[in-house]
Amino acid sequence: MKLLKKKAQGYKVDEVVEEYVNDDQDGLKLIKRKVTQKYIPPDLSAAKLLLDLEPNISDMTDQEIMEEIKRLKAQIQEELKNGNN
Repeated sequence: MKLLKKKAQGYKVDEVVEEYVNDDQDGLKLIKRKVTQKYIPPDLSAAKLLLDLEPNISDMTDQEIMEEIKRLKAQIQEELKNGNN
């Protein structure tokens, strides 16, 4: 579920490209290393699936809704405290 959420929201990934040359004495020797940060945009199919998997609020009781609100508030506070967006 965590990976599905990540894909639905979009994320950054480091892409590493390394070039080697065959050195007679040492075998392969690294001559160039390039690290590029790429942004993977949100996936609409993953977002739709995530929404379909979430419990429907119309099927929840008032108590379940209040518990979910408390849980989400605590989660937001924790993410703000940790500096996550």
